Amino acid sequence: MPESLASERAAVPAPLPLQHRNAAADLRKMRRIVTEDYRWSLAIVPLLSDLCLQNIVRNFEHKPILDKLLPKHKTKVLDNLSTSLPLPVTANLISYEDYWRRCCAERWPVCDISHYGSSWKRLFFERHLENLIERFIPDVTETRSICEAAELSKDYVKRLDIQQLLPPVRVEMKKDEESEEISDTGSDAGADLPSMDHFDFNLIANSLCDLQELHLVYGVKGCGMNFEWNLFRFTDRDCSLLVDTLKKFRNLKVFRLHKSKVDDDKARILIKSLLDHPSLVHLDLSHNLISDRGARAIGKLLNQSQLQILNLCNNNVRPHGAQAIAHALSKNSTLTTLNLRLNHIGDEGGQTLCNALLQNSTLVTLHLGSNELSEPTATVLAQVLTQNTALRSISLSSNRIGLDGGKQLLEGMSENKTLLEFDLRLTDVGQESEFFINQVLRRNQDPARVQSQIKPTHSLDR
Repeated sequence: MPESLASERAAVPAPLPLQHRNAAADLRKMRRIVTEDYRWSLAIVPLLSDLCLQNIVRNFEHKPILDKLLPKHKTKVLDNLSTSLPLPVTANLISYEDYWRRCCAERWPVCDISHYGSSWKRLFFERHLENLIERFIPDVTETRSICEAAELSKDYVKRLDIQQLLPPVRVEMKKDEESEEISDTGSDAGADLPSMDHFDFNLIANSLCDLQELHLVYGVKGCGMNFEWNLFRFTDRDCSLLVDTLKKFRNLKVFRLHKSKVDDDKARILIKSLLDHPSLVHLDLSHNLISDRGARAIGKLLNQSQLQILNLCNNNVRPHGAQAIAHALSKNSTLTTLNLRLNHIGDEGGQTLCNALLQNSTLVTLHLGSNELSEPTATVLAQVLTQNTALRSISLSSNRIGLDGGKQLLEGMSENKTLLEFDLRLTDVGQESEFFINQVLRRNQDPARVQSQIKPTHSLDR
């Protein structure tokens, strides 16, 4: 054998025995790659566009890029944006409803957009501004945050429903310290009084020129064991500031000031500012302290405004106040709903109101429950039922109408073909009269009859 060939054979290692070869193959089969992310794979590499979108999301607060993106990329960015981004960044830039839905869901457990024009963005900004105002403490909370929020939300807020307005924190002083301060300061003894009694809506009025509804309660919600009457006050200063605010809300359609201890003097001041309001159609002053003087001012408002709904429930209106409202009602052609429930108009006021309805042809709903009415009012109302064709709903609940009054109402209803609801609970009119009155109501509620009554109204609207 040549010498070179022998050397080559010597360089090649001898093959492993069979048992060693099998052991090496088993070791190769046992090797595994274990990862904590089970979606990871060398076969999946992120697209460059996805990496760019992730970077946009991470840096959106400092460099918001949205309008330049393709629609499909814009949706991806919006779906991954944090709901904790500052409002100055997102307010006027993001109109994507699903983003605002996520913002609302994280802050409030119950969200019904049907009351907000089916808009999640409007719901968020209205509730956000309401929460800031309801937590405002005069001379403690800074007004800047509320003013900035109002300016950001001016295009989205149409209604403010304020459930509470907190009073200022008053520091109680000992008698000797108080007398010493008065003697030292002389005429400046009131210098330490708070600058405002409650939140001043003039601070945000210029930003919310398009506001359509304003609901206010000058009181504290959920005060619990810390209850004091001072927590429920609508002061002279509050009244003066609110008057200035209403003059700026020229597009306001609904104004509700309830549960605020509004008396006659303050009611007259407020109503005077509403006499020439161009848009107001709904006024709610329920659950206050308005008596006859305030009711006379309201009667004047009915003569000069385009009011359609008036709610004076649970006040202190008596016969003379009811007469003033009735006098205006006899000439009014816009009011459709009048609620005088829980007042004290008595038969004198009730009869006057019913006589006004013999001339009025626009009122649709009348609520006179709990007003100390009896048979004399029922006698006049029975005549109204035979002549008035505009009324659709009447409530006389919790009045002592009596059996004879019930018979007269039944006689009037026998000729009525338009009334659809008649509440006679707790009136002692008798089961027989109530039964037959309900029979007439069911006849009037017949769909074919109701449709025939509605058609002329539509033709007039056209």
